[in-house]
Amino acid sequence: MNYYFSKILKGNFNDTVEKVTAALKTEQFGVLTEIDIKDTLKKKLDVNFNNYKILGACNPPYAHKALLAENKIGTMLPCNVIVQELDSGDIEVAAVNPMASMQAVENDALKGIAEEITMKLKAVIEGL
Repeated sequence: MNYYFSKILKGNFNDTVEKVTAALKTEQFGVLTEIDIKDTLKKKLDVNFNNYKILGACNPPYAHKALLAENKIGTMLPCNVIVQELDSGDIEVAAVNPMASMQAVENDALKGIAEEITMKLKAVIEGL
């Protein structure tokens, strides 16, 4: 089982970030955090890197269910979605596969939640 699923797109990097954010909203995800890796690496290490953003996406009702089922699951939240510009100029969008990450947690109550979140994130990626 892959730990992520992804799609390659053509277009502008910033427009793609906006498109991904809007697509996440259609599945009731909000973006809690946005980490600009390119900017951070430049400031902290003075290295050049391709455009790369990590979007910390959260679906509050599902996060609440997961926290009720396993109070340490917050260590695996939010669901990260990346948008990165490849050397080819294409844009890759990838999301964590919650089913893969939940395999590390021995709690049967999380399986159904992870399956539903996986379907929602896959719908986001496939719909781009």
